[in-house]
Amino acid sequence: MTNHAYAALDASAQPSKSVYCYSVHAAAEPDVMPRVLELFAKRNLTPTSWHSSVAQTNHGFDELQIDIQVRQLDAHVAEHIARCLRQIVHVNTVLTSEKGYSNSALSA
Repeated sequence: MTNHAYAALDASAQPSKSVYCYSVHAAAEPDVMPRVLELFAKRNLTPTSWHSSVAQTNHGFDELQIDIQVRQLDAHVAEHIARCLRQIVHVNTVLTSEKGYSNSALSA
């Protein structure tokens, strides 16, 4: 079987999959990104998407903005990660959302 055939079998075995999205806003400090990534790494999770940038706020301060997407999380694990992100030093805001996809969309 090819890798595509295995992917099709895996997709048909699961009823639906979700992608959890996190938007983290923090002070632009060098220790923030490794602390954020650590929460996923210690759960053996690799984000499917990670985008970070530094922007200046209206008050003249630099703010680190990190957008993360992770596939196939249980809802309670995703919520727990969000709570942990909110406890990281220098993190000001954590926004979360969930994107749901049908099996046919994921296997395409």
